[in-house]
Amino acid sequence: PAFLSFWQSQPGVTTDVLTLQEDDVLEDEKSSIFDEDNVSFLRSLDPKEWKDQDHYAVLGLSKLRHKATDDDIKRAYRIKVLHHHPDKRKGKGEEIRPDDDYFTCITKAWEVLGNPRNRRSYDSIDPLFDDSIPTASKKSTFFETFGKTFEENARWSERQPVPKLGGALSPREQVDRFYSFWYNFESWREYSYLDEEETEKGQSREERRWIEKQNKVTRARRKKEEMARIRTLVDTAYELDPRVLKFKQDEKDRKLAMKQAKKDAIRARFEEEERKVQEAEEAARKLKEQADAEEKAKQDALRAEREAQKKALKKEKTNLRKLVKANSYYVTNDSEMIKHMESLEKICESMDIDGIIKLVSDLSLNGREDYIKAITEAEQRIEQERQELMEVAKRSSSNQGQGKGNLAPWSSEQLQLLIKAVNIYPAGTSQRWDVVANFINQHNASGNVIRSAKEVLAKAKNLKSSDYSKNVLKVAANEKAYDNFEKEHKSNVDIDATTSQRFDNPAEQQGYSTTPWTAKEQQLLEQALKTYPASTAERWDKIAECVPSRSKKDCIKRYKELVELVKAKKAAQAATTAANKTK
Repeated sequence: PAFLSFWQSQPGVTTDVLTLQEDDVLEDEKSSIFDEDNVSFLRSLDPKEWKDQDHYAVLGLSKLRHKATDDDIKRAYRIKVLHHHPDKRKGKGEEIRPDDDYFTCITKAWEVLGNPRNRRSYDSIDPLFDDSIPTASKKSTFFETFGKTFEENARWSERQPVPKLGGALSPREQVDRFYSFWYNFESWREYSYLDEEETEKGQSREERRWIEKQNKVTRARRKKEEMARIRTLVDTAYELDPRVLKFKQDEKDRKLAMKQAKKDAIRARFEEEERKVQEAEEAARKLKEQADAEEKAKQDALRAEREAQKKALKKEKTNLRKLVKANSYYVTNDSEMIKHMESLEKICESMDIDGIIKLVSDLSLNGREDYIKAITEAEQRIEQERQELMEVAKRSSSNQGQGKGNLAPWSSEQLQLLIKAVNIYPAGTSQRWDVVANFINQHNASGNVIRSAKEVLAKAKNLKSSDYSKNVLKVAANEKAYDNFEKEHKSNVDIDATTSQRFDNPAEQQGYSTTPWTAKEQQLLEQALKTYPASTAERWDKIAECVPSRSKKDCIKRYKELVELVKAKKAAQAATTAANKTK
């Protein structure tokens, strides 16, 4: 009765098992799949260390191990119970220690192997499984060594069946399929059996959660190490596989052969094409020489025509300047002098050659009246062109804003600053567009939009590609410069004729005027220097025309004197600073 009561308490044991006779158990014991009953081995087991025991050896299944079926495990357990149950042994007069009996180890082995989930956990850490990886192998023993290793590791695969390594004559498709499978290997192996702490031992929910968390971290680390081991095994086999080496060499030879054949075909085609090209080059050379000669003659004619037009325009501008200068700029008082001088340059820049010729003719007849009329028309024309330019620039900014989405439109003030900066810093200036961008950002009154060098360059190209010529930009810049000059001097129209200090060198008196420079002449010179930057053609001729009472040499000499004065002041300031530091 005690024996049957024990069996009824065991998990997984059905009523059919209870009906088995002792003769049937003894018949199972004779099967060759079970180990001989080793009582000394069982007595050597420590029930407290049951987790470290070999459960398959305890049940007598060391021959089958993971290959044993569920029925084999049941039969083996049944045999052990028949021989080693405490009631059986007690009936034979054997002393039983309830707290330290080896039958507990048999019971634990059944609890682990009799439960599919517990058995998979134990099989994952089978102590007799060899985790080592062959490091080297001769070609003659490669398939034997690695074939056995892959076959042993195939037991962990989630996908079945697992392809075999094959032999030396295996086709490439089979080899590729084999390595593709193992490079994408999915293992069911897990390591919950090695958990250091059992979750059920936690005294509180928080402690059980902490134990489970630590166990998961340890399992994940061991799983990662296992996948790295499998990958190392596959990599090692792939590197040593003679079939793979042969496939690589065949592929290399095939590519070399294709490359050589391609080179031969290209060489033959090139030689044929070269022969044809040489025949056509001679004819093409003659045609090209003829076309170049015609194009050169055409360009020379256009260049001569442009030069003639340029010289004629320059001549007419000079005639107009001389005529206006000879008539004292058609002023009735000194307050009109600067404005009429500025307006003369506006007229020259805004009118074509026919307009200048007609104006010279009209001035010869009507004088001041036609000059005032020409000034008005020039200002209106420049203002109209400026407004049109601003409108085109605004439309361009709007289109760019729609295209890029994050660029702020250019205001009229920024466009004026761009036009001015382009003229102040000509092509060739170091880091020109960075300098222009800094100029715009520093002088922008609003200051809410910062322009980069890239934006400035794009906007300058856009303005340059519009329907307006560079002349329009230059006129707009000059107009803005004159407007600023007028604003600065609007409140001080009357000019004090106080003489300025001279810096003439007596040794350089020849060819220069000995009359001291007045404040009015000094202002005219400074304004002319701002109006005509260093990049302006015939700069000093135009500057001299802006100062009627001075010659070109006087203006150049005065400019050099001012430069020397500035340098001397800077040197004195530097010396003073150095002396203060020394003290």
